[in-house]
Amino acid sequence: MAVNPGDADADELPSVLWGLDPVFSAYSRLYITDILQMKESRQVPGVYFYKTHPIFKVDVLGTVVYKREREDFYCYGVDDSTGVINCLCWKDEKYSDQGESTKSRDPSGSSRGFNIEDELKRLKETEQKSTVLEIGDLLRVRGTVKTSRDAREISATSFYKVDDPVMAEQISRMLEMPQVYRKCYDQPFQMPGDDLGGTAAGGSSRFHYLLSRAVLTLKEFFLEKEVARFRPYDVEFLLHPLIQSSSAEQESDQPGTSFATQIRNLLKETLSVLQDEGQIFRKIRTQDEVYNVTEQDKDLHTAIKDVLREDTKREKYAEKGCHVLHILSSVRQRYSQNLSREVLEVALTFLECNSDIISTTEAHYTVL
Repeated sequence: MAVNPGDADADELPSVLWGLDPVFSAYSRLYITDILQMKESRQVPGVYFYKTHPIFKVDVLGTVVYKREREDFYCYGVDDSTGVINCLCWKDEKYSDQGESTKSRDPSGSSRGFNIEDELKRLKETEQKSTVLEIGDLLRVRGTVKTSRDAREISATSFYKVDDPVMAEQISRMLEMPQVYRKCYDQPFQMPGDDLGGTAAGGSSRFHYLLSRAVLTLKEFFLEKEVARFRPYDVEFLLHPLIQSSSAEQESDQPGTSFATQIRNLLKETLSVLQDEGQIFRKIRTQDEVYNVTEQDKDLHTAIKDVLREDTKREKYAEKGCHVLHILSSVRQRYSQNLSREVLEVALTFLECNSDIISTTEAHYTVL
């Protein structure tokens, strides 16, 4: 097993490049102790790093060591012998009306051969049993990693009880995990072309490194100074030290490229990355290039809370809250047509972290 999973490179690649890593789109089979120790990305909340690999979905198998039941979900403590993690497993609404289905059977109780309603009922009962576990049962969970109240947990997208009387499943996984770590997770993530050698590949790697540093520099500046709006020339000076520190390498890789041109290109790409991540946006597209910082835009936050406060009073949204697409449409109408889903999700995450709103499912929100 690998150690010190949090010792990822201090400078992350821009999030728009994470999709190039196959691990990012897969459910990663990690030890629970590594899930608990992973460091959260400084670029996108809810994404974590095991060494150089960005991860937000995991696949765990372990024994239930504690259980709490709420109206809408079960909370299972899962232990894989390396650690224990909370798993939030939402109840399926299709089981809530199961009692009603028994009333629709033939009142005479007579059997007429194959009855599709009875067979569906039996299938539901079998499926339901696989999602209700007790302490000591073996549970497999796939879901997204989250941090709530400083505790790491998994919000399940699928989960089921594993029948493993002779421990075949557990032994198979125990033998498989070290191989997966050696061949995949412990191998450094390489950008396509980085292993080709030569000036082009080296230049590409250095530019991605500079871009990553530039993105982080601007994020830290926005947070520290509480910047709500800015123009490109307001932040250009922040990138000067980055170009100057790599001037020798830049001269060999980009002959004839002036300092001003390098700054302009880096700033353009940095703003593009921040827009793609939803960290900044342009409320109104005019010749005056003004950007709003999502986490500092109080007017945007107010618009979102107003939409939730008003619409969750309606019967349609009273129980689950409003879906993210409904919120997006409403906020666009009252605040800015240029608002992207990425911007909205950053704002929703920020508001939830500040306890202004709460997510009832992975895509529904309501006010507190």
